[in-house]
Amino acid sequence: MELAPPSQSTEAQPRELRRRLQIAAILTILSMLAAAGVWADWYYGLPEDAQATYVGRRSCIECHAPEHADWTGSHHDLAMDVATDQSVLGDFSGATLDHYGVTSRMFKRDGKFFINTEGPDGQLADFEIKYVFGVDPLQQYMVEFDRPADMPASEVARLQVLRVSWDTKAKRWFHLDPPDVREKLDPSDDLHWTGIAQRWNNMCADCHSTNLQKNFDVATLTYHTTWSEIDVSCEACHGPGSLHVRLAKAPSPFWDRKRGYALASLKGQGTTFAATQGQIQACAPCHSRRRIISGGYTAGCNYHDYFSNELLTSTSYHADGQILDEVYEYGSFVQSKMYHKGIKCTDCHDPHTARLKHEGNKVCTECHQHSPGKYDGAIHHRHADGKPGALCVNCHMPQTTYMAVDPRRDHSFRVPRPDLSVQFGTPNACTGCHLRDERLPGEGAGASQEPGAGSQVLARADLKNAEYADWLRLAARGDVEIKAHLARVDRWADATYDKWYGKQRKREPHFTEALATAREHAGDAPQKLTALLKNRDMPAIARATAATELAAYAASDSSAFAALGESLDDRDATVRAAAVTSLQSDDPQFLFRAITKSLADERRIVRIEAARSMARLPTGDFRGPERQAMQKAVDEAFAAGAVDNDRAGGHLVQGVLHEYLRKTEEAESAYRTAMRVEPQSVGPRANLSDLLDRRRTEIIQQVQQFAQARNVEAAQELLAQAGPLEDEANRLRDAELSLLERDALLLPDNAGLQRQLGFLRHLQGWHKEAGRSFEAAHRLEPRDPIFMYALAIYFKDTGRPRDALPLVQRLKQLQPNSTHVERLEAELKQFLRAGPAP
Repeated sequence: MELAPPSQSTEAQPRELRRRLQIAAILTILSMLAAAGVWADWYYGLPEDAQATYVGRRSCIECHAPEHADWTGSHHDLAMDVATDQSVLGDFSGATLDHYGVTSRMFKRDGKFFINTEGPDGQLADFEIKYVFGVDPLQQYMVEFDRPADMPASEVARLQVLRVSWDTKAKRWFHLDPPDVREKLDPSDDLHWTGIAQRWNNMCADCHSTNLQKNFDVATLTYHTTWSEIDVSCEACHGPGSLHVRLAKAPSPFWDRKRGYALASLKGQGTTFAATQGQIQACAPCHSRRRIISGGYTAGCNYHDYFSNELLTSTSYHADGQILDEVYEYGSFVQSKMYHKGIKCTDCHDPHTARLKHEGNKVCTECHQHSPGKYDGAIHHRHADGKPGALCVNCHMPQTTYMAVDPRRDHSFRVPRPDLSVQFGTPNACTGCHLRDERLPGEGAGASQEPGAGSQVLARADLKNAEYADWLRLAARGDVEIKAHLARVDRWADATYDKWYGKQRKREPHFTEALATAREHAGDAPQKLTALLKNRDMPAIARATAATELAAYAASDSSAFAALGESLDDRDATVRAAAVTSLQSDDPQFLFRAITKSLADERRIVRIEAARSMARLPTGDFRGPERQAMQKAVDEAFAAGAVDNDRAGGHLVQGVLHEYLRKTEEAESAYRTAMRVEPQSVGPRANLSDLLDRRRTEIIQQVQQFAQARNVEAAQELLAQAGPLEDEANRLRDAELSLLERDALLLPDNAGLQRQLGFLRHLQGWHKEAGRSFEAAHRLEPRDPIFMYALAIYFKDTGRPRDALPLVQRLKQLQPNSTHVERLEAELKQFLRAGPAP
């Protein structure tokens, strides 16, 4: 379907043409004068080394009053504010909220806003509300901790976001529970409102304020966070404006030959894919689920130099790319045909009010004309006018509710595909709307006898207020009754499409099959993933996901390995980065030949992944420009970790990189810092204990060498160092084990956690308990080769080769060319031939 450009009146077209001709004439004259050396200083304006800085919206209003008026009162304007009588929407007149035995009371005292609720010590206390967060459909409230008396007024200390929130539509208080948590949170839990998961400084801040600088001091473990403006103001989207203001006030034509208007280019000419990227990438940082890989982003910078976007993982997206977890809009939009046809955010949304430009279906029919009646009528949507099915968004942008009260629409703009639902269990808009129909439209009298039909499932108390996403979640967890009901409605929807469009209806190829197959670990997964990766007609985010999934098969499947190598030259940075990450080899020379060029890739995300992959290679392998490129990429990789210097994970990845570079002292320091920054985190203790074990092994080897040389004194001196290393490593593993057991209790369905717990229990000599963990991981993910292999190794190590062999046979079907699996099979068969030890 072709998209028409937004309509423009015939009267406006001559005016626009005259304006462009006038501008072109002026620029031509000025260019001629400049070429002749006349007014050169006046024309070229800005010095080469001029750096743009933030000047605040007051500098914009003088020339852009209408835009400022539109922005005032928008969600961007109200993204964050100081708590005042004007900004606070909640009821602080002594209102109370009871939640799992805790009664919170909201009140005012001396003109300030307070909440009496459970604090970090588990006791009720009064906390002052310093800031408000958001405005619709909910408003949240923040409390400041750890603020020293001498902290400058321009700095903000640690802010914690309360889970007690105000529903601005229903005008009521509610407790914003974490997803899937239906119990009281212990004050020590990271998800408690005083925990790190509710910390404004590192979870929410950079998308609710302008020019946010986190400023975490690792030495004192304190924040000194600043902003240039408390909300999402002009320069958050247009970039720092000092040079723009300078040009506006200079006696010049308000244009610089190199920098243009000295702001981010958000109005690319035309509707080509390239022309829209400036605007889309200016919106993407705050409308995507991503991790930051570099600080210093400003509008106009390339997204992939500062962020790594979430791919279509099984915890975030359904296999067909529809939203599952809270992933915002960008990851969906880049899947859409509209994105690839050059549609941009402001074609539908006003850039300053942030509201839709039109009401109802007119948002869509502005472009999908042909005439509007072709799409905005029953001939297209097959529903009666005025019914929910007559709205474009209900079929092409189904919604899911997040944060308890915030419904958000999927921005992949897809045609409903009930045929994919029937085959793979993915959602479709038809089933979502007809979920609660006891008798489906056009369904015969005998249909009620189908499994899952009738009113029994619809009467379940746990489904009373459940939306489609809740049904899907329960089905994924194995609820047989719900799975049967969903399957029935999916089949009905697919059959209805056959009636409407014929059984030979168009079913465009989709990446669902490849990703669903990979998630099921089917035997043909590598072939389907390889085909998806090589198909450049598919969205890059899906192809990058395929590249990531192929990491499990690259060592045993030559076609997958070759496809990953070819993808190092892909046009999309996301695909290139995923290919670099997945393209691992035991041959260092291959890695050097294949990935070295990626160290100088134009996008930082690729360079960082290349540095991490190649850091294990000997430094002597690099020469001249290669050495320089490697050092630059390694520096960028360390800087990526430093962005998260207030989280253990940031220091953990730095420690691993130091170990790859054989800098063990720096690695040890990074792991110890990670433990100090986030004492309850899993990971740093395990890595540090392994490092200390290796150091102890090296010492023992040196002791043996001194003993052979009869240097007893040196041997004894070294041996004295080995004992404390062993003691500390054991203490670290014990502490790590306690943390893993805590997490496994909180997340019993997480197979990865069970596997980690199994390894650590096995290492600590708790073999029976380790077996339970490995078996739990395999039971949770019975088709996943990782958990299958771990259980097989456990059986081998504990003298149960007959239990391991069936797992190895299954692994050979999934990974037929894996040398690791072949080696394990040979060891097991040899063990069986030898028989039990005497």
